[in-house]
Amino acid sequence: MATAVLTNRLELDSLAESALNAAVRFWFVVTVLGQLLFAFAVASFYGLTALRGDYHGWSKFITHGLVHGDTMGNFAIVMHITAAVAIMSSGAVQLVPGVRNRYPRFHRWNGRLYMLSAVLVSYAGVYMTWFRGTTVGDVWQHLGGTLNAVLIWLFAGLALHYALARNFRTHRRWALRLFLAVSAAWFFRISFFLTMLIFKEPIGFDPTTFRGPLLTIMSFAQYLVPLAILELYFFVQDHPTALRRMATSALLFVLTLGMCAGLFAVTMAIWIPDVKAGFDPRTSIAETLSTTIASRGIDPAVQQYRDLKSANSATYNFDEDQLNVLGYQLLRTKKCDQAIRVFQLNVEAYPQSSNVYDSLGEAFMNAGDKPQAIANYRKSVELNSKNRNATIMLQKLGAP
Repeated sequence: MATAVLTNRLELDSLAESALNAAVRFWFVVTVLGQLLFAFAVASFYGLTALRGDYHGWSKFITHGLVHGDTMGNFAIVMHITAAVAIMSSGAVQLVPGVRNRYPRFHRWNGRLYMLSAVLVSYAGVYMTWFRGTTVGDVWQHLGGTLNAVLIWLFAGLALHYALARNFRTHRRWALRLFLAVSAAWFFRISFFLTMLIFKEPIGFDPTTFRGPLLTIMSFAQYLVPLAILELYFFVQDHPTALRRMATSALLFVLTLGMCAGLFAVTMAIWIPDVKAGFDPRTSIAETLSTTIASRGIDPAVQQYRDLKSANSATYNFDEDQLNVLGYQLLRTKKCDQAIRVFQLNVEAYPQSSNVYDSLGEAFMNAGDKPQAIANYRKSVELNSKNRNATIMLQKLGAP
């Protein structure tokens, strides 16, 4: 009887260990593929547009984008993007046991590149947040990002310390903590788009200011939650029981399924369009008009848009987001009248788009023209009744 009980217990322990190992491998494969996809999208969009001299679209994802004369700020952006691609490309490779065991020299040099890139991207992120006039998010979100950077510096230092001390077991644990802290922006994206996939609309934040309790919580949770789960995994490794292993494997499996859903959502919404934009050979009409506005003013730029669209529609990129990005750039620099003209031009080009009326409404609101803001927000809702941002703005404006 005792032998049978012992055999059953050993079988259960073996099953629990196999389940945990399978859940970890599942998470690892999804994470590696997801981060490589993210790296490819970033490299495609920023790298190929830079080669064409088309930096205008960068403002779509980075506040202010590249600013003429801001050498330090522009350097921080380029360093941030370059280091991010290096991190996404090289980070997961460090965790592969076969690479570590078969190619120790590559593992060491790749690890040094990874740590250096992690420190650079976090320093650049802190600079962009606190010293470059970032307008997206609130102070709590900025504090969340800054704490993430501090943890990256701490974990990188400890991982390097234990590697030099040849305490590889402890080194690997700090390296895993570093990997999760560095991956916070990636976790944020898949979590954010998972919520959008579930609720179909912005919940818990204002889509205009990008502020709200959901984003404040996510600014800390993007690295604290993965780190907490990692500590749970370490605890189960150090104090193994069948129940703990099975519970942890179930948790990892469910969380990884959620990651798959979030990855699908962000890939379809952002990364595939980014790749397409990167490989799009057409000249940016926004870049062209921006130069004209700076040198000759808004009226010649409007006429230039119409002339080029009539004569060179295949050569230039006249997609809806081109004028939208340009309009918001002007809006951020308090050039409301010029922004209104650009958004009106977009309405002229895309009269059935709810989004262009939404943007025009925001420009009129910033200019203090409440009746026109309400009229355009109403038109936006008329074209798309699910446009929650326009609905919220109408409520804020007190529209009946």
